[in-house]
Amino acid sequence: MDALSELGHFLRSRRAALRPEDVGITPHPTRRRVTGLRREELAMLAGVSITHYTRLEQGRATGASDSVLDAIARTLRLTADETAHLKDLARASAGSASRPAPPRAEHAGASARQLLAAMTEVPALVLDRRNDVLAWNALGHALLAGHLPADSPGTPGNRPNLTRMLFLDEQYRELYPDWKEEAQLAVASLRLVAGRHPDDRRLAELVGQLTVQCDEFASLWARHPVRTCTSGVKRLHHPLVGAMDLSFENLLLPGTSGQRLIAYTAEPGSPSEAALRLLGSVAASEASTGDDVSATARR
Repeated sequence: MDALSELGHFLRSRRAALRPEDVGITPHPTRRRVTGLRREELAMLAGVSITHYTRLEQGRATGASDSVLDAIARTLRLTADETAHLKDLARASAGSASRPAPPRAEHAGASARQLLAAMTEVPALVLDRRNDVLAWNALGHALLAGHLPADSPGTPGNRPNLTRMLFLDEQYRELYPDWKEEAQLAVASLRLVAGRHPDDRRLAELVGQLTVQCDEFASLWARHPVRTCTSGVKRLHHPLVGAMDLSFENLLLPGTSGQRLIAYTAEPGSPSEAALRLLGSVAASEASTGDDVSATARR
């Protein structure tokens, strides 16, 4: 994920998405070969030198001031997430000569594990910035990946990764009735992380694997979506307990390199709460008998 080329690709994708009519330009019907804004039009509207903008987009400039980036962002009508992403890419391109740091296995801290264990009625898990599962409680495992061994997060080379599972694991994929929407959000969130950490080798390997093995991921990644999502509602259809609407919250864990705890809750008195309680009972029963949730699902 070369920072300079990523910056250029992002700018081109957003320039192509903005029609001349959107910014008050009336295109000549016979002289225009592109549907989006031309470079010179964008530079003029942003009050930026065409030479400087062209160098940015072609990956031949290694820095731009915040004022220039803000002017470009306003002209392109970028969202707050997209503007932050633009600045992340620009900062990364300024230090693009740095060498990627060697990959380092992460672990959930003892206090985070203790917190997970205490959340007996709430599905919860700890993820790193790449969406590798570092730890989960019994209900979190049963909710999202009962078909996988409960101890799989403990092995760095074999940890579940929620983004990889969403695209390559059919059982996990079937949890989401609105899979397309979930996939778009997953790629948009991963784009933000990639912009902030362009030298993350393991993240680049994940993107490379998914691009090669899944055409749907490759198509979404090429569109360069950018969006963050720290809370909301997930629609799930669990193989054991059926449909659930669960609210979720992402809580950043201080003192870590981007680790976060995700917890899921159901509205009190709702069918989703009843389904979640039933799943908890099944998970507890399977844990006491040494069985696993996936075996119950198969039966």
